[in-house]
Amino acid sequence: MYCIVDVETTGGIKGPTRLTEIAIFRHDGQRVVDSFSTLLNPECPIPPFIQQLTGISEAMVAEAPLFADVAHEVLRITEGAIFVAHNVSFDFGFIQKELNWLGYDFLRRTICTVRTSRKILPGYPSYSLGKLCRSLEIPLNGRHRAAGDAAATVKLFEMLLRNDKHGHIPRPDQSYTQLT
Repeated sequence: MYCIVDVETTGGIKGPTRLTEIAIFRHDGQRVVDSFSTLLNPECPIPPFIQQLTGISEAMVAEAPLFADVAHEVLRITEGAIFVAHNVSFDFGFIQKELNWLGYDFLRRTICTVRTSRKILPGYPSYSLGKLCRSLEIPLNGRHRAAGDAAATVKLFEMLLRNDKHGHIPRPDQSYTQLT
């Protein structure tokens, strides 16, 4: 199993920054078999730049659940799965930080679709999610929103799985020890 994940946040990973949105698609290597997506109340201001980038306003998250309210669902849907994200250290790091604050250890095997795309699909001028999706004609609706970016990453990941002729993508049943 794989979990393709995207998060939106109040800023960079360092410091007291928080999640404002999360989307997770559980994938069995053939298709999406489960999903979870929600806005999150970060309990702190969302900088104007981030509000403009994501379209997520403080009013939108005022009544949203806290991360603590959905932590059990994040743990459940990612259990036993390889954590997949475009720039995985960012998304994984944020979720790990939030779970650590709640007293959970969060360790998952990880795959970065940026690095994996460079290996399996070499030669593109940019591997940013937006530009790579445009180059590969992958629809990207809701850019800089967790569900939109995660759904596009699912399509990218499926393309990577189909084109992985050299075993760059670990299969869930393989021995693979990378932990972020």
